[in-house]
Amino acid sequence: MSFDNVKDADLINQNVSYFDFKRKNSSYIMENQDKNSTVSVIFSPKEKCGVLADILSIFKANSVNLLKIESRTSTRFENQYEFFIEMENKCEEMVKKSLDELLAMTQHMEIISRHHTRSAETIPWFPRHIKEIDEFANHILSYGAELDSDHPGFTDPVYRARRKEFADIAFNYKYGTPIPRVEYTEEEIGTWRTIFKNLTTLYPTHACKQYNHIFPLMVEHCGFREDNIPQLQDVSDFLKSCTGFTLRPVAGLLSSRDFLAGLAFRVFHSTQYIRHPSKPLYTPEPDICHELLGHAPLLADKSFARFSQEIGLASLGAHDDEIQRLATCYWFTVEYGICKENGEHKAYGAGILSSFGELEYALGDKPELREFDPFVTGLQKYPITEYQPLYFVTESFEQAQQKMKEYAAQIKRPFSVHYNPYTQTVEFLKYKEQVISLFEELSSDMKSITDALRKI
Repeated sequence: MSFDNVKDADLINQNVSYFDFKRKNSSYIMENQDKNSTVSVIFSPKEKCGVLADILSIFKANSVNLLKIESRTSTRFENQYEFFIEMENKCEEMVKKSLDELLAMTQHMEIISRHHTRSAETIPWFPRHIKEIDEFANHILSYGAELDSDHPGFTDPVYRARRKEFADIAFNYKYGTPIPRVEYTEEEIGTWRTIFKNLTTLYPTHACKQYNHIFPLMVEHCGFREDNIPQLQDVSDFLKSCTGFTLRPVAGLLSSRDFLAGLAFRVFHSTQYIRHPSKPLYTPEPDICHELLGHAPLLADKSFARFSQEIGLASLGAHDDEIQRLATCYWFTVEYGICKENGEHKAYGAGILSSFGELEYALGDKPELREFDPFVTGLQKYPITEYQPLYFVTESFEQAQQKMKEYAAQIKRPFSVHYNPYTQTVEFLKYKEQVISLFEELSSDMKSITDALRKI
């Protein structure tokens, strides 16, 4: 967590305890005491013989029980190690005392997660500024450079080495820097070509009108061609000019909470690697074909961009059960959504638009179709390794956005949030003065709109 969030802590919850350290890059937030909660910390100790034993003695002396301790090579300090520890938070005072003492023995320390049971007094941390996405962007759940045994590339050492190259790009990426360009191999371009040729034959008849309007623009501006895999930076620049969305490289799957938090800032986490060439029409994970052919075009549509951001904003500060429901709504819309268009059904979900087989299947007569309703859709179970037996249909992106606003309004948070695109920050709307300030900004915009209408 960055220093900037601590000073505005009272905007979240007056009853939360905050501790602000003076040294740069060493700050953290602790939530109210909860007998079932834990605190996880990552730190790099100062070089000293026996320092780890000294650190462990801190927690022993303060009667703080450690549940886990792991070490790894430090990415911040050359030829040194950093440690991850998870501790019980039964006594907040003793945990704070332990962390005070630990801070003096470290070069870098930060809390990277807090897990707790649901209560009205605990609010999960979330980023306040777009740059804070750096703090969780590498906390991937699976894949990256490592592959499961049933992955098509598991026994291919060349493919695994290539995946590590892509993972390193993502791990080293920081907000505000250009996304490194990749020189794709002929084999990788061949895989892209197979997918591209198959899918583009179906888009004119199966994809929604917004997709078919934008896709030719991406051909013109982003290098979407059979013989070329577009660069993430080029696509990101195009999206930013259209809707303010940007792409950020990621090594693998993020948690639902982290991925949705990115959407709140109009940041889409995108993989840069491509699926294994042995199965060009199948992938067990999102790859660049899924991201660029499935997701990217519609992120350039203003209504779809607002809808995607609405889901992200609803996730900020939400508890785990709400995150699960929001992620399910995302699955049945952004990933596997179908919309109505002139009395026909068209695909707009990326999981459908990036799969030749599912694009044909989803618009056939086999699957069941239901009207999208976040209150119902968010509770629906779904398979992840086969075609969907059920799809939810939206009348329009605007209607879907309104439904998500209504759903978000009932999520139990002691505040509302507003995204400020000028400062790229999430602002709390909890106090009267904040709401008045926002209202004044909107009133100014409305005057400009009214003036424009008079002149038309």
